[in-house]
Amino acid sequence: MQYLLTHDIHRIPWNKGKLTGQKPPLKRNEIWAIRVRLQIQRRVRDLALFNLAIDSKLRACDLVRLRVRDVAQGNQVANRAVVLQRKTKRPVQFEISNQSKLAVSNQIERSALQPGDYLFPSRKDQTRHLSTRQYAKLLKDWVSDIGLDPKAYGTHSLRRTKATLIYRRTKNLRAVQLLLGHSKIESTVRYLGIELDDALAIAEQTEV
Repeated sequence: MQYLLTHDIHRIPWNKGKLTGQKPPLKRNEIWAIRVRLQIQRRVRDLALFNLAIDSKLRACDLVRLRVRDVAQGNQVANRAVVLQRKTKRPVQFEISNQSKLAVSNQIERSALQPGDYLFPSRKDQTRHLSTRQYAKLLKDWVSDIGLDPKAYGTHSLRRTKATLIYRRTKNLRAVQLLLGHSKIESTVRYLGIELDDALAIAEQTEV
């Protein structure tokens, strides 16, 4: 019994020294800081990946599996795209901004990609896509380059970024739910980290 008590006292918690909970989204100035660095460094693939991650709001597993035909028709990158989510098996639609269209077009042209090719192929094997682990590592490099703590951010940070900005501007949970492809609005509330103060602020702005 004494041994168990001593053992429990000296046992180190699994999360000691680690940041837990949801990874924060990027702020507008941080988004632009990363974009500018990627443009200056002429990192064509990384810029396309970063921009599309922000626009699409896709999970990492869906983003890295995008094929050219998912976002482009012939030589033209589409204004919108539809992807079947691996996790939920539900389709989700997303917009492609002009800056993302340009970055994706440059990626397709520079890598000489065909419609059936992965948009972000592995550099070791062109027949395979970039792995989610490689994507996560790239993200940590991007945030580190602008002075952010890489341990504080993950691929879900990019998935949450535009969704969070849209919610803060519109307070339209239903719209964000559709954009994220959530089946339940409760999932969207948890995902955005909406607190009681947010709800009260909305209520205060509504007169009946």
